[in-house]
Amino acid sequence: MRSIIKIMATAKQLWPLYLGIVIGAIAIAVTSLMTPFVIARATDTVVGIVEGRGGAVSTLIWLAVALLVINLANSAISNLTGFWGDLMATRLRVILSQRYFHKLLRLPQRYYDNELTGTLISRLNRSITSITDFLQMFSNSFFPMLITVFAVLGISLFYSPWLALLLILIYPTFVWLTTLTSKRWQVWEHQKNEHYDIAGGRFAEVIGQMRVVKSFVTERRELDKFSGHYDAAVGLTREQSAFWHRMDLARRGVLDVVFFAIYAIIFVQTAQGQYSLGVMVMLIQLVTMARQPVTSMSYLVDTTQRAIAGSHEYFKVMNEIDEPNNPLEAQPSATVEWTDEDPVVAFRDVNFGYGDDDGDLVLKDIDLEINRGERVAFVGESGGGKTTLVNLIMKLYPATSGEIRVYGQSVRDVPTEELRREIGVVFQDASLFSGTIRENMAYGIADVTDEQLETAARRANALGFINGLKDRFDTEIGERGVKLSGGQKQRLSVARALLKDAPVLILDEATSSLDTKSERAVQAGLEELMEGRTTLIIAHRLSTISTVDRIVTLREGRIDEIGTPAELATTGGIYAELLALQGSTRKADKARLLAYDITS
Repeated sequence: MRSIIKIMATAKQLWPLYLGIVIGAIAIAVTSLMTPFVIARATDTVVGIVEGRGGAVSTLIWLAVALLVINLANSAISNLTGFWGDLMATRLRVILSQRYFHKLLRLPQRYYDNELTGTLISRLNRSITSITDFLQMFSNSFFPMLITVFAVLGISLFYSPWLALLLILIYPTFVWLTTLTSKRWQVWEHQKNEHYDIAGGRFAEVIGQMRVVKSFVTERRELDKFSGHYDAAVGLTREQSAFWHRMDLARRGVLDVVFFAIYAIIFVQTAQGQYSLGVMVMLIQLVTMARQPVTSMSYLVDTTQRAIAGSHEYFKVMNEIDEPNNPLEAQPSATVEWTDEDPVVAFRDVNFGYGDDDGDLVLKDIDLEINRGERVAFVGESGGGKTTLVNLIMKLYPATSGEIRVYGQSVRDVPTEELRREIGVVFQDASLFSGTIRENMAYGIADVTDEQLETAARRANALGFINGLKDRFDTEIGERGVKLSGGQKQRLSVARALLKDAPVLILDEATSSLDTKSERAVQAGLEELMEGRTTLIIAHRLSTISTVDRIVTLREGRIDEIGTPAELATTGGIYAELLALQGSTRKADKARLLAYDITS
């Protein structure tokens, strides 16, 4: 429960609504409590008239009018308070969703290496929905009833201490019986949520890879996997619900006994002349009002348990450690003064591993300098650390030990946003978003003109196919650019990098999976892009490697050789071996090339 209170306390902009809901709840309780007193007075008046002890019919009419006014006021206040509760829950949902997304943007890349996209989305929806549903129900219904209960206890104490004592006993008894079920309920809820998260993660993956699913005819297998997790959740729900309702039956049984005692006291004391008939009716109504929260409490407890589980999931993400110096949280700093004297990139005895064990190092003892304007290709076996090297430059991961310097400054000291502005990237798989060509080309770049778009598209060899589209730059390309061919997507990636105009360029070879015609079109754009820039290439084609200034070969996470293509062609190392294997039709030679991510 503390986690829910913490969430409410941090949403300071909602305090006016919280205050309005509290005032409204008090007003609802006051108007609700007026009704039994008016009915008691009316009852005694009727009895007096019937028994000839006096009383006027006009008094009854005025009492009826009073009931009408009270009920109208109660209805108006209840609806206004309900409106505030709905508004509070909706605004809180917006606040929590924005904070969740804000947090996800601040988390390091390592976090996403271990999480499924669908799981994160499922967790977001479930946790925030459970929290806001609880608060909406509590503010709109239960909170006004709770205030009414305290008032009823005070009134009961005035009429009968024994009656008040029994009413007081109801609530701690109910809470105590509920705590007996809470821990087991939470375990089941956590297990169910794990199944939902796995199913949600798989759902997102399958939808994103539907072509693969259809091409391998795995629709039935995927459906069975998906259904299996939901079937498991149903089984857990059956156990959870059966246990819950058994305990609820016991709770209600205990409470029914208590209420039997309360009603018995009221009836007996009325028969003994301690109360008038009107007071008896009033007390029964007050007890009924006190019983309403108990009747609703089973649903409230169920909703509360889900909200507590949801708040724990929410804070599980919110308590993750942020990426150091992330662009959303870093304090504004003066623009870094890059110098020309130092190497553009320098590795000094760098080691890196994805785990905490030094035995799991992916990169070991890396010493390397890359100078301004150089084109440097990285060659090595798949998983040998080529992509990891460039990820370290971009601060997607921190080095385990050693130092990486950019223009003479340690990347630890350079603001992340400033560093990444200096680096353009073209990935092997074109990374596009749903939206238009214009939005994708100008992604992350402010105030791009049509002239700049056309120039970048022309230089990237993309303007031809863009002009052939009906809406040109305003053409919708679908999720991840699904409406475009592989070559078209890659040319848009090149155009995007051209618009960014960063002095350092990283190419995770963008042509390796394209046909010959598309490769030529993309390669022409890449040549235009690399002109005058320091370029780091993760090599997948020997044709690209042959034109670079230097090649760095990696073997088992260490630098094996550094030199020009001509120098390394004669040393008998990795590059020389790849040249010798090029064009071979032997299966073993082709497998060796594939081991180095070389396609031709």
